[in-house]
Amino acid sequence: MFTGIVQGVAKVVAVQESEEFRVHVVEMPDSMRAGLEIGASVAHNGVCLTVTSIEGERVSFDLMRETLRLTNLGAITAGQCVNIERAARFGDEIGGHSMSGHVICMAEVVSIEEAPNNRRLWFSLPEKLGRFVFEKGYIGVDGISLTIGDVRPAASGGVEFSVNLIPETLSRTMLQHRAPGDHVNIEIDPQTQVIVETVERVMARQQLAQ
Repeated sequence: MFTGIVQGVAKVVAVQESEEFRVHVVEMPDSMRAGLEIGASVAHNGVCLTVTSIEGERVSFDLMRETLRLTNLGAITAGQCVNIERAARFGDEIGGHSMSGHVICMAEVVSIEEAPNNRRLWFSLPEKLGRFVFEKGYIGVDGISLTIGDVRPAASGGVEFSVNLIPETLSRTMLQHRAPGDHVNIEIDPQTQVIVETVERVMARQQLAQ
């Protein structure tokens, strides 16, 4: 489990390509590696990955076909950075919201609005996922626990939603570098998803019974 409170960014120093498979070697400083062992879970841009090798500051992770298909990690090249969060431990403060590290899709950055000490980013989502997005609800964007600002229909179909970012979030994460056209990893709040799907099933049964 993760909390969506990104601990910092780490540089991908090597990418090893195979058929429908990748190995990312990430440079993690001492502060991020304390107590880290092979088999541990670490989120990269919100994607839960397993540590496969530790050689000093260089930590390796395997990326399978489904991860490459659903997330933006397949487009990462050596020299780029990713948001990093170690798995939560029992007793840790949950400063964000409970996240699994299971990315459901990518969303495109459609626009950015700048204001003093604030930045608002707008993202587009497919229509089938828009039913899980509500104003003031939670969402995971590249592993960051964020509160949804506004939701509106997209001109091309689907929905668009915004998040408002404070300077601390921008300084700590890769969202400071995102631009229109970029793609971010999305994890829908699991509690919201369960509630919406349960209500949909109940309503469908009621309609059949009428």
